[in-house]
Amino acid sequence: MNRLHATKDFWLAALRADGPALWDAVAETGPDVPVPACPDWTVAGLAHHVTGLLHWVRATVARGVTDRPPVREEIPAAEQPEWPEALDNLRRELTGTIETLEALDPDFPAWNWAPQPKRAGFWHRRMAHEISVHRWDAESAAGRATPIETKLAADGVSEVLDTWLPAGRRSGPTDLHGVVHLVGTDAAHEWFVRLRGTGIALLDTGTILDSDDHHARAKATGTASDLQLALMGRKRPDQLALTGDPRLVQALRTG
Repeated sequence: MNRLHATKDFWLAALRADGPALWDAVAETGPDVPVPACPDWTVAGLAHHVTGLLHWVRATVARGVTDRPPVREEIPAAEQPEWPEALDNLRRELTGTIETLEALDPDFPAWNWAPQPKRAGFWHRRMAHEISVHRWDAESAAGRATPIETKLAADGVSEVLDTWLPAGRRSGPTDLHGVVHLVGTDAAHEWFVRLRGTGIALLDTGTILDSDDHHARAKATGTASDLQLALMGRKRPDQLALTGDPRLVQALRTG
C-alpha cells in the first residue's frame, strides 16, 4: 500500500473547489430531477441532506469536546424550505463549513465516529470527501459528471479502507474471506485488503505472500475516482476491470 500524506490545506483546497461546483450543479438542475446513483433522492433531497449535514458538522466540530453529540435528524420533507431558500441555505453552509474548518487546528479536540483519535483533522478529511462525492452526484443529475481529482480520490479510497470499514460501516456482505487488491491506474497507488468475515485489515504490500496464502483473491483496477465511487456505492463493481471473485470487491462497499 502506498502511503498518502494529505493535509488540512489539501482538504480545504478540495472543499473550495468542489463546494461551489456542487452548488452550481444543484442550481442548474432544479429540485425535482432524480440523482441517478442514489435512487431515493431528487436534487432537492440531495441539497437538503448536504445542508443539514454541514450545519450539524459545524456545530459538532467547534465544541472542543470529544463526547458524542446528539444524533443528527433529517428534516421531514414537509418542513423543508422552498427551493430558492434551500439554495441560499446550501450556499451559506458550504461557505460556513470552510470558514469553520479553516479556523480549527487538526489537533483540536472533536468527536468523530471512527476508531481514530478524536480530533478535528478527521472532519477536514471527511468533509472534503463528502462534498466531492456529492458534487459528483449533483453533476450526474445534471448530465455532466466529472471525475473526482486523482489525489483526492486516492485519499478517498484510503478513507474507506482505514476509516469507514474499520468503523463497521460496511454495506456489502460480511461473511467472506479473502484478499482484495485495488489498483488506481492514474494515481500510482495500490491497496491490499484482507477480509475475515466481519473483520478487515488494510495491508502493506510486503505482507502479501503468495506461497503461504491460499484465500480467495480479487483484483479491481480503475482510475482512483472510479475506485472511490465504486466503494461509495456510486458505481457498480463491474464498471471496473475485475478478476477473481467479484463478491470480495462488493464486500468493501460502504456509503
